[in-house]
Amino acid sequence: MEQSPPRNTSVTVADVARMAGVSKATAARVLGGYGTVSERVREAVTAAARALNYRPNELARSMTTGRSGTIGVVVGDIENPFFSLAVRGITDIARQAGFTVILTNSGENAETEKAAIRTLLAKRVDGLIVSPASESDIDHLREATRSGLPMVLLDRGSEALDVDTVIADDRHAAETVTRKLIALGHRRIAYITACDTPDHCFRMVQDINTGSVRRRIEGYLSVCAEAGLTGMEKWVRVGAVKSEQTHSIVAELFRSPERPTAIIASDSMIALEIFKVHRQLGLSIPGDVSLVSFHDADWTSVTTPTVTVVRQPVYDLGTTAAKLLVERLNGAAPAARKVVLKSEIVERASTREAYGDC
Repeated sequence: MEQSPPRNTSVTVADVARMAGVSKATAARVLGGYGTVSERVREAVTAAARALNYRPNELARSMTTGRSGTIGVVVGDIENPFFSLAVRGITDIARQAGFTVILTNSGENAETEKAAIRTLLAKRVDGLIVSPASESDIDHLREATRSGLPMVLLDRGSEALDVDTVIADDRHAAETVTRKLIALGHRRIAYITACDTPDHCFRMVQDINTGSVRRRIEGYLSVCAEAGLTGMEKWVRVGAVKSEQTHSIVAELFRSPERPTAIIASDSMIALEIFKVHRQLGLSIPGDVSLVSFHDADWTSVTTPTVTVVRQPVYDLGTTAAKLLVERLNGAAPAARKVVLKSEIVERASTREAYGDC
């Protein structure tokens, strides 16, 4: 009977082959998941690998198969519940397909994103899922696709990249919530986003490099213009990146002589800070200000009042992106696809009719 290797010796394919009574090449086919062997041989090799506690050498496997078995994912802010849920969708599909996810965080910074992409390419990932920090600074993504690496854009598209893209219907959702607020009599409607400009002031939609947010602001401004509300650009506030910046922006708005009667928060982290500041200043939601937030974060349904939200299909964005990438990794080669998933407006208790000087 073959003796098991000593405990301090790394178990190799050759060790597994000897125990199973097959050639090293046959054992490698079974352990690597390629080629054809009989079911009897497969069971013998699998049993031997289990008995020896065999762990594959991923570098050697990638050199043999041309695959690392990994997918690289780059998101804007992993602390944001939106991205956390999307990544959950990605990992669920990747795991089912036999892939491991390597997750990196860009912090919504294009230079950090470039460094992350370089690291993932060095690790020989089989494909990429990226939420670009900037839609205008994408040469690094273009170079990655030119090398033949499959890529899917998540939540943010780019007309300059011929790759699969999965987004939500952001503009339509923003149009819907803006119409609802205007129908309630609101005229001073602020929109707050983490996206920023060099001087921290918003002047035009072209200032916004993040496609999902740009589409929302386009929808908001379009509906305001339809309703005869002019100069609404002044109500768009940028730079709400961290809680400190958001607190300052919201406090300034609330203390202004022309306080907004309604606020649209571009994500749930901003909405949460709005909720904190209004209480600190002794204001009431929705008595003094109505609030609508993009993303149906868990906390929005348990506060007093509960918060009206745009419920985006976040998990489905992640699963759809992963499915498109896995299809390409498995040999599918259709033209680049753009998938737009529908959002839902969930009306709760944080909005009401505007009264007084609006």
